[in-house]
Amino acid sequence: MKLRIAPSIISADFARLADQVAAVESGGADRIHVDVMDGRFVPNLTIGIPIVQALKQIATIPLDVHMMIIEPEKHIEAFAKAGSDMLSVHVEASPNLHNTLTLIKELGAKAGVALNPSTPVSALKPVAHLVDFIVVMSVNPGFSGQAFIPSSTAKVLETRELLNSVGSHASIEIDGGIGEQNAAEVTNAGAEILVAASAIFSADDPAKATKRLREAALLDAPTLYR
Repeated sequence: MKLRIAPSIISADFARLADQVAAVESGGADRIHVDVMDGRFVPNLTIGIPIVQALKQIATIPLDVHMMIIEPEKHIEAFAKAGSDMLSVHVEASPNLHNTLTLIKELGAKAGVALNPSTPVSALKPVAHLVDFIVVMSVNPGFSGQAFIPSSTAKVLETRELLNSVGSHASIEIDGGIGEQNAAEVTNAGAEILVAASAIFSADDPAKATKRLREAALLDAPTLYR
């Protein structure tokens, strides 16, 4: 297990996107998290394929693309070809999860499933053996800057138990309201990929904020994360 920090560009300054990505990379970021929202599955409209293509040209670390859209299977191939290294779809929006996850893998990307706060972990049972990672949403998706939902920590623990029960080594990613104040808590619960938006890009120095988040997460973490 290895802790990975994934700054989410939803809170970045898009007029300076290349500089912002370079800053978090210099701060030790392991992924660039890209929130794709369609204004239908969630009440916001954000990033499309051209941004992913542009990011692929400037980023030196993998692109973690979180598809908060209905019928994601219709767009997976285009996002994969645009440069997505990781693609996650929502269990709530993907009635044919087996096929969707298989398609993602066939296109050469890591396949993930995301869970909204109100969706039980049990919804993952049919596909737990297929996923490369699981995204536990710790806010209701749609907007950055929301407060962390405290019950999310227990959900991370439950997700790890489910993965262990099927012999899966899939990573757990946590997304929403993550900052220095709760990074160690969720890491100790079993989260390995921490997504942070405003905690990093709203800081005066995103590079230092990235470093501080890692330090906070590892403060009391088991040695297996180091």
